[in-house]
Amino acid sequence: MIAFHIPFLFLFDSRMKKIILVLLLMSSSFVYAQNKEEQSLLDAVDKLKNAMISGERKALEEVAAEDLSYGHSSGKVEDKATFVETIASGKSDFVTIELKKQTVRVTGKTGIVRHELHATTNDDGKPGEVHIGIMLVFQKQDKDWKLLARQAYKLPH
Repeated sequence: MIAFHIPFLFLFDSRMKKIILVLLLMSSSFVYAQNKEEQSLLDAVDKLKNAMISGERKALEEVAAEDLSYGHSSGKVEDKATFVETIASGKSDFVTIELKKQTVRVTGKTGIVRHELHATTNDDGKPGEVHIGIMLVFQKQDKDWKLLARQAYKLPH
């Protein structure tokens, strides 16, 4: 069956065919593992998004690393405590969040996610809209992805 998909295998002896088969199987499991890690990271991004919409303090604290550096498009930078308090208090209130043009990259215990964030807000009771670019840096801590850094930037018009 493999020889049908890979016609040149008839050139190799039985031992070589086994080695090639093992290498092919190993490489396919590596690709699967990489995709599994990327999916795990995307799940963490979804948890972050849901926590930002709900404003639940516990959910925000669970997704953020202790050393969080949370940068806004204005240049303002917050630590974990300020990030959590700003959203949990309603000072920054996300009503809806839509993520577009998302890319994901995992390298070891570091994950980088880029996307456009399009949101409706109700900051301090004032309705508004946000359209910004975001780069998120996650770090794998034990079995969980934690948000280590976030930088927002203005999108070109």
